[in-house]
Amino acid sequence: MEKTFVLKGKIESKWLLLDAANKNLGRFSSEIAKLLLGKHKPTYTPGVSMGDYVVVINASQLDISQKRLDEKIYYRHSNYPGGLKAVRMRDMMNNHPDRVIRKAVWGMLPHNKIGRKLIKRLRIYSGSDHPHAGQKLKAIKVLSKGV
Repeated sequence: MEKTFVLKGKIESKWLLLDAANKNLGRFSSEIAKLLLGKHKPTYTPGVSMGDYVVVINASQLDISQKRLDEKIYYRHSNYPGGLKAVRMRDMMNNHPDRVIRKAVWGMLPHNKIGRKLIKRLRIYSGSDHPHAGQKLKAIKVLSKGV
């Protein structure tokens, strides 16, 4: 009889550095979600936070089509009457490019306690400068644009 593997003990988490320059938003975000969840590890266990920390640089250089920039709208509501706010993706990329990636990754994570814990492991910077030089960052390659 096969037993289900459940990881016990200390979980090793690494710091990974990803470059978002010229990457497709959806493909790039799914890779980030996979790394945060820990699905790239052979000891992956659902329901256990065992993923790595992910640092994303050059978020403002994402490759997004012009049509998508004009048509995609992010909505939020203040829960007051008339409190609906709408922001186009073009404005979001100009003002806060990190939020575009964060919202895309959040949609791919579980919407529960574990997902809220995992999204805190994601650090996004619009330029190439970041304050995480103290951690041993391992730069990894993500899928290219055309794959």
